[in-house]
Amino acid sequence: MNIQIYGKTKCFKTKSAERFFKERKIKFQSIDILEKGMSLRELESVIAGIGDISLLVDSKSPLYKTTSYGMLRTMDAKKQCLVDNPKLIITPVVRECEGRRATVGDGSKTWLSWLAAAPKK
Repeated sequence: MNIQIYGKTKCFKTKSAERFFKERKIKFQSIDILEKGMSLRELESVIAGIGDISLLVDSKSPLYKTTSYGMLRTMDAKKQCLVDNPKLIITPVVRECEGRRATVGDGSKTWLSWLAAAPKK
């Protein structure tokens, strides 16, 4: 199982996601979304995994109003806005790369289902 966790270093939910996988001895890659960001392809993979770009957007963020994200009409413009402004993305974003699945925020129930469905070694 190939897990990536996009988060913020001071985010409680990100720490909780990392702890979830550590406790189950599942290796993961932790990526500071504010430092490294998310590429357009990574973002598209996450959107495909969660099904809706609006689930990623923190509409309560002060940056939401200043970027005019809510006024953007095209999907490409919304994606580019999130790539350019990673502070707008709700964390953690957990991506299971082999199954092309993803969650945003606390997804512990979903992560358990991923682990249950994973082939046993």
